[in-house]
Amino acid sequence: MESADDVLNTLIFYVSTYGLNVVGAIFILLIGLIIAGWVARMVENGLARTGRVDETLRGFFASFAKYFIIVFTVLAVLAQFGVQTASLIAVFGAAGLAIGLALQGTLSNLAAGVMLLLFRPFKMGDYIEAAGLSGTVKGITLFVTELATPDNVQVVVPNGQLWGASIHNYSFHDTRRVDLTLGIGYEANIAEAKAAILDEIGKDARAHADPAPMVAVLGLGDSSVDLVVRIWCKAGDYWGLKFDMTEALKNRLDRDGISIPFPQRAVHIVGAPSALSIPG
Repeated sequence: MESADDVLNTLIFYVSTYGLNVVGAIFILLIGLIIAGWVARMVENGLARTGRVDETLRGFFASFAKYFIIVFTVLAVLAQFGVQTASLIAVFGAAGLAIGLALQGTLSNLAAGVMLLLFRPFKMGDYIEAAGLSGTVKGITLFVTELATPDNVQVVVPNGQLWGASIHNYSFHDTRRVDLTLGIGYEANIAEAKAAILDEIGKDARAHADPAPMVAVLGLGDSSVDLVVRIWCKAGDYWGLKFDMTEALKNRLDRDGISIPFPQRAVHIVGAPSALSIPG
C-alpha cells in the first residue's frame, strides 16, 4: 500500500508535468467558448440588420459559426495534451463523408432551404405554383415548405423540389391583369360591342383606370369574332373581378342585343337544293 509520501510525490509529478497543459487547455477552452458566443451574436445581428435574411436562416448561420469555432477549440485543447489532431480530423472527415452520402437527399433539401430563405422567391402568404403543385405558403423551414391548396388541403413539399423547379409567384406584384375572351356574332357591330364592354368595366371599382382596360379583336373564329378583354386590378381582387366581370359582360351584351354565338356548322348535301345549317 502506497504511503502518503508516495501519493504526494505522484501528485507533484503530474502537476509539474501536466499542470501548465491543463491550465492552458482550460484557458483555450474558455476563450474559444467566449469567441464562439460573440461570433454567433455578431453573425445573427449582422444578418438581422440587412432585413433580407429570414429569422430561421439567421439562427442557422449563427449556430453554424458557433459550433465551427467550438470544434477548432476542442482540437486546440487536445493538442495541448499531445493528441495528434491530424488523425482526428481525418476520422471526422471520413465520418462526415459517410453521413453526407447516407443523408444525401436530406442535405440537398437543407441546401435548397438555405437558398430559398436567402433569396426569398416567395414568402409567407404568397400564392405560388411550382413542381406541379400550387397553393398558399403557410410555412418555410430549412427542409420543407408547407402549402395550403385553394380547397384547404395541406401539402408538405421538400425544398429540393421547389428550388429545382420554376416558381410562379402570383402574389409577388401588387397588381395583376385579368384576361377574358368573348365571342360576338359576325353581324354585330364591333365598335358598339367594345364600347359596351368598356362601359361595363368602368362600373367596377376594382378595375384600374391606369393602365386603362383594353378591348381588341383577337381573331376571327369559325362562328364568332373573338374579342380579348384585359383589365388591371389588385392581385387580391383577381379572382373576384374575373368571375364577376365574366357574368357582368355576358348580361350587358344580352341587354344590348349583341349576340354571343354558339358554334355552328354548314353541311352541304350533294344534290340538295340548298345548304342546311346545323348547330354543332
